[in-house]
Amino acid sequence: MKLVINDPKTGKSYQRELEKEKDAQLIGKKVRDPVEGSIVGLTGYQLQITGGSDKDGFPISTAVPGTKRYSVLLTGGTGVRGLKKGQRSKMILRGCTISQEIMQVNTKITAYGEKPLEELGFVVTPKEKKPEEKKEEKKGKKKKK
Repeated sequence: MKLVINDPKTGKSYQRELEKEKDAQLIGKKVRDPVEGSIVGLTGYQLQITGGSDKDGFPISTAVPGTKRYSVLLTGGTGVRGLKKGQRSKMILRGCTISQEIMQVNTKITAYGEKPLEELGFVVTPKEKKPEEKKEEKKGKKKKK
């Protein structure tokens, strides 16, 4: 299971892979429940579950109770975009309780510990840029005679 930790002060997110033993501490928790930061190595930090997705990419929603997937008619909220007034959209959502089928859990920091994140090994590494492909541009237009 992957745990994505968002730092509201800086706006940066950090991703960590959880071990199988520590997955059990999250199973049964619901969205908006508090979690100790020590399961990821953040001693003294307090985290809050904000969302996530299952093994097939369906999002967790607070509108759906339990752990199963449901097909729900929605007017707005998680994953709903571009609807006009009065329109509804049918979406497949996962319940708000974390189970074995959840692959990613999103959290945010609610209480900070004594040490900053950089000292605990949470450093954002920039993405490697691919070599830019050179594109030939026509500088002038050909005139017809």
